[in-house]
Amino acid sequence: MYKRLLKQIIAKKFFQGKIVILAGARQTGKTTLSLELIKNYSKKNIRFFNCDNPSDREELANKNIEFLKKLIGEAKVIFIDEAQKVENIGQTLKLLVDFYKKEKQIIATGSSILNLLDYTQEPLTGRKFVYHLFPLSLKEIYATGDYLTLLKEIEELIVFGSYPEVVSQKSFKAKEDLLGELSSSYIYKDIFGFQEIKGPDFLVKLLKALALQIGSEVSYNELANTLQIDKKTIERYLELLEKSFVIFRLKPFTKNKRREISKLKKIYFYDTGIRNALINNFNFLDKRNDKGALWENFLIAERMKYLSYCKIKKESYFWRTYDGNEIDLIEETSDELKGYEFKWQDKKKTKSQKYNWLDSFEIIAKKNLKGFVF
Repeated sequence: MYKRLLKQIIAKKFFQGKIVILAGARQTGKTTLSLELIKNYSKKNIRFFNCDNPSDREELANKNIEFLKKLIGEAKVIFIDEAQKVENIGQTLKLLVDFYKKEKQIIATGSSILNLLDYTQEPLTGRKFVYHLFPLSLKEIYATGDYLTLLKEIEELIVFGSYPEVVSQKSFKAKEDLLGELSSSYIYKDIFGFQEIKGPDFLVKLLKALALQIGSEVSYNELANTLQIDKKTIERYLELLEKSFVIFRLKPFTKNKRREISKLKKIYFYDTGIRNALINNFNFLDKRNDKGALWENFLIAERMKYLSYCKIKKESYFWRTYDGNEIDLIEETSDELKGYEFKWQDKKKTKSQKYNWLDSFEIIAKKNLKGFVF
């Protein structure tokens, strides 16, 4: 059991008259965290719905408040797991929170924001707290602050990722087997229920193509030609994968500067273990030719966790010009612009003087992870 950073944050939001929505990919620990949050309540005070179960979905779909009141009964906590499966879930949640207000606490989890957030935005405006649960962060894995152990094990985390069950496995073979199962279809199975979606074979082909391009700008036209499908379909699939927390996209930083490439985006995986499973490469970094891109993906994903859990709001970009100047990550706030470059091998020299339009520039290697993601 890992102590999740969101636990105390969410616990403070209980019984304030708003729904707690916990979103994140399958197997990141949403159900476990939710059960941990409500473990001190007796069973009679908890009404649990598992919406992977068709009968539970049917009980919540398109019902009026009188029916829902009888369904909930005297329970103090209403826990709806995989809520995105319920038709018109936003309207159901709105009815519940408007009727019960601070009397009961509603928790809804979802492994995709298809339906869960897309279709609940309007009904739940001002009625929800939304949190994103990622695979384990470095702070959660090394909660005691054992930085030396982190440095010894970080290569293993880069290769196998940080899904809770994967991290807890005792052998590399067990990690590989579990990642193979997760990457085959499980973590993105919500997409298959979406209209006009092709079979899993096509989705895996697309993901493999993306896995081979981490750290590089991705051309949707090139993907369309490679996979023999139109560009609009590629864009739609990428949006679905992003909404299911499998990948995320990084936009280019433009700011009206000359000679910048502004059309292409970079695509990264929330978990590098899933990425490596898709290309069936679990070699450690001394035997890889993609270690630079893998390190970049790992650090940007960890940085996202760090900023999200610490409630630090920054816009994230990459920057590249036609003549080869490049910055891996740029973070922008209203009054500050910071740049970062990621190097697996420590470098003594920095390029900070080249980018005088930045407020600061830093090279991130293993030696200075603490201030960046930990």
